[in-house]
Amino acid sequence: MKSVYQHTKKYLAGIALGITIMLFVNAKDTDSYFEISKNLEVFTTLFKELSTYYVDPIQPGKLVKTGIDAMLEELDPYTNYITEEDIEDYRFQTTGKYGGIGSTVRIKDDYLAISEPYENSPITKAGMKAGDLILEIDGRSTKGKEIEDLSKFLKGAPGTQIKLKVKDAFTGAESVKTITREEINVSSVPYAGMVGDQNEYAYVRLTQFTERCGSILRSALDSLKKANPNTKGVILDLRYNPGGLLDEAVNICGLFINGNQLVVSTKGKSAEWDKDYKTLGSPWDEKIPLTVLTNRNSASASEIVAGTMQDLDRGVVIGQRSFGKGLVQTTRSLSFNAKLKVTTAKYYTPSGRCIQALDYSHRNEDGSVGEIPDSIKTKFKTKNGRTVMDGGGIDPDIKTTSKEALRIISTLVTKSFSFDYATEYVKTHPSIAPPKDFKISENDFNDFVKWLDGKDYSYKTKTEESLVAFKEIAVKENYFDGVKKDFEMLQKTLNHDKKQDLIKNKKEIMQLLQAEIVTRYYFQKGRLQNQLKEDDEVLEAIHILADQSKYESLLRGK
Repeated sequence: MKSVYQHTKKYLAGIALGITIMLFVNAKDTDSYFEISKNLEVFTTLFKELSTYYVDPIQPGKLVKTGIDAMLEELDPYTNYITEEDIEDYRFQTTGKYGGIGSTVRIKDDYLAISEPYENSPITKAGMKAGDLILEIDGRSTKGKEIEDLSKFLKGAPGTQIKLKVKDAFTGAESVKTITREEINVSSVPYAGMVGDQNEYAYVRLTQFTERCGSILRSALDSLKKANPNTKGVILDLRYNPGGLLDEAVNICGLFINGNQLVVSTKGKSAEWDKDYKTLGSPWDEKIPLTVLTNRNSASASEIVAGTMQDLDRGVVIGQRSFGKGLVQTTRSLSFNAKLKVTTAKYYTPSGRCIQALDYSHRNEDGSVGEIPDSIKTKFKTKNGRTVMDGGGIDPDIKTTSKEALRIISTLVTKSFSFDYATEYVKTHPSIAPPKDFKISENDFNDFVKWLDGKDYSYKTKTEESLVAFKEIAVKENYFDGVKKDFEMLQKTLNHDKKQDLIKNKKEIMQLLQAEIVTRYYFQKGRLQNQLKEDDEVLEAIHILADQSKYESLLRGK
């Protein structure tokens, strides 16, 4: 009975609430208005009957939220209903600011643990560090609780206090700390520095397009150029940047191209969303050689910047094809401080291409969404006549191979072994070399291997998983008895030696440990700086910027 009810409430509430929202958008003729009114009345009477006669008490707010979410699932994943309770999380996405203690958290030993404290945050001022357990929050135990629920308790208005019962990761001692929440401002530019043999190239990492990130990026570049007047090029790193504010994407493009230059156009169902966005003011430097780094996680505003630099032949794009999100969202206010983030338009780069990869308006029979096929993609031309395509993200000028995450690395991370070893390392190492120079040694790696003795870091390779799937199908089709001996022999051959896997993937494991350890001493900024020296895309960008003839040849399409 209950499962039928859950299914019914999701379906009916979704339909009716969808009509509620569409009432104000699509009621352009008598027939559609009547259809809307009729279904709204059906929904109202249905809800009343459920509330009055359903055998168990219902929660109206939860029921309606479920219905709205079900309705929006039929659209694209970027159209979302934001409740009053979730509004702070939404604001953080657009501003990079929130009230809290200043740390990421994780679950460890069934309790909440400090994962990565921010520099100069309330947590670091209180003397807490990565690995410390939070046993209680204002007298409430954290044991066995969901991390999403616990995170809400940690957040609050700046200036308010919170009491944490903590367990020290080094000594095991328990204590109660009173921490005053502050406004936490997570910078959209976590690191900016010089790279290259002679420190002649400016590197800036942009992680999100939040308010004022264009000004922050300009200030970072100003500081680098002031300290290094002979700066010969810029590496703008947009990898893993999911996007953000459209206006800030235009502002960042304006750092490298002249004013009044078209950056992006938007086109929607309503004429009010048909707009052209152009750069304003003077650029930071419109001639300095520029490279832009992208990967599969570079999306939306990141693609506007990368696509504009490519279309105008202003910079060389390096990395992997970007995500392909060419949809624009607008936030609309709803009753009781709720909001609707709704897709209102598609955006187009200066050459006229839309780089949306998935067609949500034409779903497959099973409800899945397919990529736009190559056969209907259109060719466009850059300013210099280079061919670029729509319908699938920004294709880099220089492609690099993405590294697939190794199963053993994923296991060491998800089971917290790399995290816990870093805590042990910090216990016995009061200080380490500066981020640019720090590197773990062979002895450190061997120590890690010994430390893992007796710990379960087993995992299945993809081949082993395929073998299990093969057995299930063979059993179901009555073929397994005939191949059982061969199967067992193959299974025995594939059984991997865990310790040999550590040795075989030594380089990647050392990089993982190095990043985890350096973060403990120098925070996120230190980790990013440390990783640059072994970063394939950054090294490729340095190589291209150093070869001016190749750089110019790429932009000419030769």
